[in-house]
Amino acid sequence: MKHLIFALGLLTIVSCKDSKTSETTVHTDAIDHAVASDDEHHNDETSNVYGNAWTKDMAMDNGEKWQADLTTNEGVKQLQQTYYAQTTNSLEDYHKLAEQLNEDKNYVVKNCTMEGPSHDNLHVWLHPLIEKIAALSKAETIEDASKIKLSIEENINQYDTYFK
Repeated sequence: MKHLIFALGLLTIVSCKDSKTSETTVHTDAIDHAVASDDEHHNDETSNVYGNAWTKDMAMDNGEKWQADLTTNEGVKQLQQTYYAQTTNSLEDYHKLAEQLNEDKNYVVKNCTMEGPSHDNLHVWLHPLIEKIAALSKAETIEDASKIKLSIEENINQYDTYFK
């Protein structure tokens, strides 16, 4: 079951709208690899949820920021606005924030038309964010939720470091 949930989550990550056909393209080889390395994923889950180890896998475009498409930039701006607009005083507030961030993230994934290395690097940035949002929605204590929320903030704010 864990493998299926992880694969479905990864499917969300690696599915981007193809700008030429308006259909969703699914990269099943990435899902197969993810399911095969599920145990490794769970061993690294804590660093993904509470930290930003993903930054070591990011690349720049010959020292410059990657060009992102308009809808991706709009979606990330909405993620940032949602993050800063929602107050979190209770566990219910944190779960509500996760729900709203998940909707914004879904917009980014559904409307992505990027291709090539910029698209690949977008997924390096996006994958841990998806994990963090999922973890926030399942947080059982305010302390855990608070730590995850701070990690989400760092992740969201790093977008502007790598993309224009």
